[in-house]
Amino acid sequence: MAESKQEPSKGLINKFLNGIEWVGNKLPAPALLFFYSMLGIMVLSWPLSAVDFSFTTKTITGESVTQVEHVSNLLSGEKLIYFLENFVRIFINFAPLGVVVVAMLGIGVAERAGYVDVGLKKLLRITPKKFLTPMVLFVAMLSHFAADAGYVVVIPIGGILFYAAGRHPIAGIAAAFAGVSAGFSANLIPSTNDILLQGITQDAARILDPSYTVNVLSNWAFGSASVFFLVIVGWFVTDKIVEPRLSRVPLNDEIDIDDSKEITPIESRAFWISSLFMVGVLAVFTLWAWPADSLLRADLAADAGELIRQLSLPDNLQLPRGKEWPILVEHFGLAAGTSSAELVNYLYNEGIISTTRGSLTSAGAPLMRSIVAIIFLGFIIPGIVFGMITKRFKKLSDVVDAMSETTKGMSSFIVMMFFCAFFLEAFNQSNLGKIIALSGAEFLQSINLNSYVTIICAILFIAFINLFVGSASAKWILLSPILVPMLMQLGIAPELTQAAYRVGDSTTNIISPLMTYFALVVVYCQRYVKSTGIGTLISMMIPYSISFLLSWIVFLMIWWLSGMPLGIEGAYLYNPHG
Repeated sequence: MAESKQEPSKGLINKFLNGIEWVGNKLPAPALLFFYSMLGIMVLSWPLSAVDFSFTTKTITGESVTQVEHVSNLLSGEKLIYFLENFVRIFINFAPLGVVVVAMLGIGVAERAGYVDVGLKKLLRITPKKFLTPMVLFVAMLSHFAADAGYVVVIPIGGILFYAAGRHPIAGIAAAFAGVSAGFSANLIPSTNDILLQGITQDAARILDPSYTVNVLSNWAFGSASVFFLVIVGWFVTDKIVEPRLSRVPLNDEIDIDDSKEITPIESRAFWISSLFMVGVLAVFTLWAWPADSLLRADLAADAGELIRQLSLPDNLQLPRGKEWPILVEHFGLAAGTSSAELVNYLYNEGIISTTRGSLTSAGAPLMRSIVAIIFLGFIIPGIVFGMITKRFKKLSDVVDAMSETTKGMSSFIVMMFFCAFFLEAFNQSNLGKIIALSGAEFLQSINLNSYVTIICAILFIAFINLFVGSASAKWILLSPILVPMLMQLGIAPELTQAAYRVGDSTTNIISPLMTYFALVVVYCQRYVKSTGIGTLISMMIPYSISFLLSWIVFLMIWWLSGMPLGIEGAYLYNPHG
């Protein structure tokens, strides 16, 4: 048995994964791959722009409707001018770039001061080695409430924890990546994703039923249970499939992580004092956010959805997306042209609403938009305190030096992000993603299967589309007007369709190079194994993707058949007369 463990290349599964890795690593370096792919899309868009792509869907009355889409010619003068004019904006506004660089400046100070190292050693002391994998997976899934912060904080820490425990660090990165991304819709704490999907699902449901409402927590019970289920699945995949394959992969000769030294008394004292400062930062923001009129909450004048949720409105009041304010103004008998701010102030002064502020978790809430800044402060302040107490930082210029050293390690990431930003912009501008999605939706609508099989096919279709269209909200905006009404006609409630979408939308993120943080994870891996390439990462994550997808489908079917609640007001069946 011991001999077979040392020969991970044997066996059908390992041969398949090794083949994927070999093919993938024959591809150019990630930066060049994105560059060549961008050129390929631009060239391909020229002949395809002359083709009419028509899609036929059925309305709720059974009438066929044809929609025609076109590929945009990226080699046209208009598009070339667009890229030239927006050359800097495309790169600077690429979301992962700012998130990673800013957060890592703070984390880098804490790491170089020794605060992170001591904290991880203390964590290892209280976490049995055999439970390290589920702990990493669990923390990774909990990070969803902080938007994309998990990609910056949790994934590299997963590698450090495994390395410090004497296990292969790449396995820790893989487990954390699976938890953060493949388990994205599994969450104990509601996030902005819940709010975004709820609004889109409700709009799609009202195509068929104008009075239909979807609760923002309609999938919460299923999502919460999924956390524990996927932790078990990910635990098995990590320990039984991924890590054994990595047993023969040598680490770099030099790894900038010192796990050999014991914690000194002054380091232990400095850690607890510094941690109090971290708690203090979190406490300040908690106390600031707590009052109902906190400036960290969403401004109701800018968040129609949050305002609507606070109002008791008649069922027959239809509020189509983008036209909420005019309809609300008319409903309350105000003068045409009343601004959103004036409407909110009127409702507040009349006592109809109790505050002009709304949710903390809304996408528009300043708290959610400040997550990266909070992470920066939450790490750099205790890092400085720790460094000053242990004398690793003797003056503030040492802190600046630590930040400078951190940026040196991000150079390859920044280069990859440059080409990745332009590739994704070219892909979006070409309209290819929308055409691929509509093609699949048309096929799904045409096969006319029973409810259970249709749900499964929908999940598999969404998982496939997710390889090409990464944005969860954009993809759901595109697909929900087709899938939600279609399944309502089969007696399936929008809440169940939304749950199915969550499963398909999450599981294939980790095997798509189009995923915005994919290149960043490659950089994390190269810290320990320089030869890590796109093929290496894809082959390593395929077992997670397939296992999560298939087991999560089974879990949803069992959850459905058992009658367990999807969430608050989360229905399985749709009854138009009920």
